Amino acid sequence: MLSLIVALGSSKPPEGEYPFALSRDAAPGLQLRDEGSGADDALVEHGSALLALLPRAAEVVVVVPSHRLSWHEIVLPRVNSARMRSALEGLLEERLLDDPQTLHFALAPGAAGGSRVWVAACQRAWLYTALQAFEAAGHRVARVVPAYAPLPAGSTPILHVVGNSDSAWLVRCADDGVQTLPLGPAALTALNLDTASGLPTAEPAVAALAEEVLGSRVRVQHTAQGLVDAARSGWDLAQFELTSTTGTRAARRAAQVWAQWSGSAALRPARWGLAMLLLIQLIGINAWAWKERSALQAKRAEVRSLLTQTFPKTTLVVNAPLQMERAVAALRLATGAMSSRDLEPMLAAVAQNLPMTRKVSAVGFAANVLTLKGLQLSPTEANALTQALAATGYASLEGGDGWTIKPDAKAGTSGATQP
Repeated sequence: MLSLIVALGSSKPPEGEYPFALSRDAAPGLQLRDEGSGADDALVEHGSALLALLPRAAEVVVVVPSHRLSWHEIVLPRVNSARMRSALEGLLEERLLDDPQTLHFALAPGAAGGSRVWVAACQRAWLYTALQAFEAAGHRVARVVPAYAPLPAGSTPILHVVGNSDSAWLVRCADDGVQTLPLGPAALTALNLDTASGLPTAEPAVAALAEEVLGSRVRVQHTAQGLVDAARSGWDLAQFELTSTTGTRAARRAAQVWAQWSGSAALRPARWGLAMLLLIQLIGINAWAWKERSALQAKRAEVRSLLTQTFPKTTLVVNAPLQMERAVAALRLATGAMSSRDLEPMLAAVAQNLPMTRKVSAVGFAANVLTLKGLQLSPTEANALTQALAATGYASLEGGDGWTIKPDAKAGTSGATQP
């Protein structure tokens, strides 16, 4: 998925050109860049342009500069989302220089009540005006991320120098927060730089100035790469008043996940792996179906062979089981042998299961259906007779003046089956 990552300016209302970067992989959590080379194959294009001239992309990510944010660590109260904003105002009121009602707040990713979390704060009017300008220009902002965020607990502080020769900022990121001061001797005194690890990073416009002030070499990082790194943060400052309805958020998130999955270069191996897995499954299912179909065809051929061998006069096989049944019935009729469909076996089955005290006034038999008139049974006796006849392959039904019994192939397996 192609993402447009834009750095917000400091003016109000926003004006001038916006630094931007186009990246194929700006999803939260991705780390594709080689830290030693500073290169990122996912970076497609970068530069600066007026808001109306910014390129179009599937996702728009806005980056808030570090000097526009303040960071505060609190124990998150256990309140519902509707009361969270008021609770944060009460907790942070004494720490803030501005009126809490004029600020916008955002909680750290995965913040849970009762735990220590970071809260980011910035001027609400400035942020809202900037986002409205994007909307007016036809750029629907999907995420709002900080340029830098506090590091996980136990991390070694990292220094960044950003901006230009007229406005250079020194940013210290650590597990105790993010501190941003104008680059100069005063910043070196105010910030604890003894524990910073590795080379500080600096944007090209302030690299020489950073080396002069810091007295050490710096690693040059292009502004566009810093934007991509910021977009890969798990933070999203679009919370509380900037949050859409639950349905809209879910739909937008689902669309972003799908676009990221279908278009991300980093996830190309996963897509290929899933495609291969589905292909293997499809091949396996077809192979199993072919095997089962072959076995069924073999069974059918065996039945047809049995029919033609047993009854050589059968020249055309359409329904082998039915034709064999009819042929056996015809053979039985020709030889005078009895079957379960004849009167004598049916009467014998009834006699074996009928109470001796019950009498039948009349017996009828036609088309393999036995009718017993005048037979009156109690519910218990009727149920016992029905089950017994079903076990021997007959279905029975009690009528107004007697019983009707006939052969039923399913009766032997399904219990008391009535016609």
